[in-house]
Amino acid sequence: MTDDQSPAGHAAAIDGARQRLLRFVEGCGDGDWGQAPVDGDPRPVAVIADHVADAYEYLAGWIADLVAGREATVSMEIVDDLNAAHAADASGLTQAEVAAHLRSSGDALIALVAGLQPEQLGLADGRPARLAVIAARHADDHREQIESGLAAAG
Repeated sequence: MTDDQSPAGHAAAIDGARQRLLRFVEGCGDGDWGQAPVDGDPRPVAVIADHVADAYEYLAGWIADLVAGREATVSMEIVDDLNAAHAADASGLTQAEVAAHLRSSGDALIALVAGLQPEQLGLADGRPARLAVIAARHADDHREQIESGLAAAG
């Protein structure tokens, strides 16, 4: 993360976290790719990594709505439903497919955030800024959970 709370700073934080996840995805061994290493999470590495790319898409949609003055309804129930739908559709993904999805959805989110005016981060009680922070932390959080789970499994 960065202490720079500007649009460019948020975009850089998202990109840095995405790059760390991409390095992990591209270096993940075949034996680990299909494992479900996170306690309490039945999803394999492939689905968790692609989930981050999927989340970039809905986070970008919510930020775009807020900046356009539209309501963006965000709740744990909505996020859980999006995650469940993704998990149901995301089986059999290859590392190349997940990496491509992380690049395309991440590029779109990063461009959106980088293109904001500083005052737009504060719209709707600062929700665009909070969503940008979530986008950066999300990739790192999942990568760290996966790496820890794989290390614990040996």
